[in-house]
Amino acid sequence: MHGVSKYIVRQPIKDRDNNIMGYEILYHGENQAYGEESGAEFAAADTIYNFLLQNTSKVLRGSLNFMTFTPTLLVKKTPRLFDRSELVMQIDDSVIIHPLAMHLVRQYVKEGYKVAVNEFQFAPRYLALLDDIHYIKLNFQELADNTLHNIIEISHSMGKKCIAVGIENEDLYQKAISLGADGMKGSYVAEKMATRAHTSGYLQSNFFRLVVALTKDEPDVDEIVRLISVDATLTYGLLRLVNSGYFALRHRATTVQQAIMTLGLTQLKQWVYLLSASNAENQFDAGAEEFLKLSFMRASFCAELMNYTSQMPISKSEAYLMGMFSTLNYLIDAPLEDILAEVPISASIKSALLNHEGRPGILFDLTLSYERADWQEISVLAAQLDIPTNLLTSVYFNCMEDVNMTWKQLTDPNPELELEPPEIPADSLESLN
Repeated sequence: MHGVSKYIVRQPIKDRDNNIMGYEILYHGENQAYGEESGAEFAAADTIYNFLLQNTSKVLRGSLNFMTFTPTLLVKKTPRLFDRSELVMQIDDSVIIHPLAMHLVRQYVKEGYKVAVNEFQFAPRYLALLDDIHYIKLNFQELADNTLHNIIEISHSMGKKCIAVGIENEDLYQKAISLGADGMKGSYVAEKMATRAHTSGYLQSNFFRLVVALTKDEPDVDEIVRLISVDATLTYGLLRLVNSGYFALRHRATTVQQAIMTLGLTQLKQWVYLLSASNAENQFDAGAEEFLKLSFMRASFCAELMNYTSQMPISKSEAYLMGMFSTLNYLIDAPLEDILAEVPISASIKSALLNHEGRPGILFDLTLSYERADWQEISVLAAQLDIPTNLLTSVYFNCMEDVNMTWKQLTDPNPELELEPPEIPADSLESLN
């Protein structure tokens, strides 16, 4: 495949209580991570600048973004694309040894921007920065325990926060906790929940069958109405949604049928998973919200990538299910194999999720590799699926925007239009069975 592959991905940074501190924006181009000044770096800087110019006001708003700035990006005044309350400027040696770049960093600090140092070292040029930085990032896979301990102790004594990076397993996670790291980042952190839901009954609910019914190529509306109507929490959530200020209805929807007519099946498909989960929020820990968003993000990304590949034994709707169900073993206290045995989905999806087999397995692995910013693997897997790599970033961030918008509408309904949970008459339930 010809041309330059440029990728941008967002990864969570969590605090010691498993809550989201912010997100690191990682980017890659010219077949290597941006960072070193070179002729190619100027072109790379243009790419990232133009992307942020188009997207910062949408998908990167409302959260704390940690992003590494090269001298070129600083000269282009890229930090000004962010609100100062939503940006942590990460810098490394390429900036620290660059007089003009460091002058610009100090100017941004005076204006209220925060700064983090990647790969902090006990060297004079790093120690001279301590007054101007707010976060210190430490690679827990490379530094010795005593070095980590000393840096964290000194940093805390000076009011700095330390973020442990490279946390890829439980041992590294526990080490970060014991040594006093304030935040953590890595594939293990992204997929960690403090507790799981303890709901054997959750598998018996109508939710899974409803999702499958919604994602059929030709959904049966009568079946969908029946499945929702016998679940009081789903019925309540659906009516609460369509009567919120977002839809500004002239008349309230009072039945499931009216609610579905208002939403349309396409929107209902995207919302119903989150509706069900939000009504079970007391079963999850503080990190569950991010996990539910992750499952929705994977579903959207897998489905959209189906537009650019071929020879897939699954449909676009099945790809959506594959992404959505990929996190169930974190949300439900049971092995994924047992969970999927309860769900009426195709063998191709099950083998992709459980064994990473077939072309659906390659699509699933591409989604995971993009999450982890595994640049080399992304290119290999995209080539196997004949997906143009230059499309991946725009597809990823379009999906992220949709997920953020959906989640916001779901979790922030108009408080003046709260509904009491509806009671379904017993005879109505019997007639639906």
